[in-house]
Amino acid sequence: MLDYASLAAVSQVVRDGSFERAARSLNVTASAVSQRVKLLEDRLGLALIVRGTPCVATDAGQRLCRHVEQVGMLEHDLHRALPALGQLDNASSRITLKVAVNADSLDGWFVGAVARFCDKEQALVDTSIDDQEHTAEWLRTGAVLAAVTSSAKPVQGCRSIPLGHMPYVATASPAFVRRWFPDGVTAEALAQAPCMTFNRKDRLQSEWVRQVCGHAVEMPRHWLPSSQAFVAGALAGLGWGMNPLAFVADHLRRGRLVRLAPDSDKQVPLHWQHARLQIPMLDRLTDAVVGTAKAALEP
Repeated sequence: MLDYASLAAVSQVVRDGSFERAARSLNVTASAVSQRVKLLEDRLGLALIVRGTPCVATDAGQRLCRHVEQVGMLEHDLHRALPALGQLDNASSRITLKVAVNADSLDGWFVGAVARFCDKEQALVDTSIDDQEHTAEWLRTGAVLAAVTSSAKPVQGCRSIPLGHMPYVATASPAFVRRWFPDGVTAEALAQAPCMTFNRKDRLQSEWVRQVCGHAVEMPRHWLPSSQAFVAGALAGLGWGMNPLAFVADHLRRGRLVRLAPDSDKQVPLHWQHARLQIPMLDRLTDAVVGTAKAALEP
């Protein structure tokens, strides 16, 4: 049998990033946490945590953390079905579900889905941010149980559910357009006009340019890893960028922002992929995500 006190210690260290913070979360001493982790590592003959700042799990440690997470969800569902178990164990403690999501969804509709789920569950959500084209990789490595991704093809061992499309529009301030695109959006103008890019994985601007011009264009870039900064940057005339229509619709109506080109909106499909496990709590999280997304996204 696995020692679940030791497993909980490993999981908490990985979640909090240090033995000291894990000790505070578990209401024990840092020495006790260290002893539990070492006991399990000695028993298995495997390193489970790479000590550092922060502490991170080894591959074996990640597998054990996933097991703890899944067992925790099953135990919470068992307590819901058999309330009498509350006399034998502490059913009030919350478990943490790890998910990955793209920044625009997180700043848009996803928080509503999490709130809807957590309103009825003894659960917390640990959210990792990545580009929608790369969140599926978090599932492949086992770092998360579920992810919002642009990939429709299910990751091995996962189920993929279409959520809808997030429309993106190339926007800039009227003054920016007058300065950089006096003769319209051309490849020559795009090669001079600064654009905003979220991070090195963000290809939305480049894909839009290829769609409009028919070929790639090398552009000067501002790097802004924030959905809110993208909108603020466009309003301030810093550059042009692809913003979710929901974020800029009011600015477009009021003339504070304009589309760079008509009929050039880009539809990004989103899917919810989750581990194919028979865990009711994960199913309820899926229901909350799918329901909220279908109300917020375009079909």
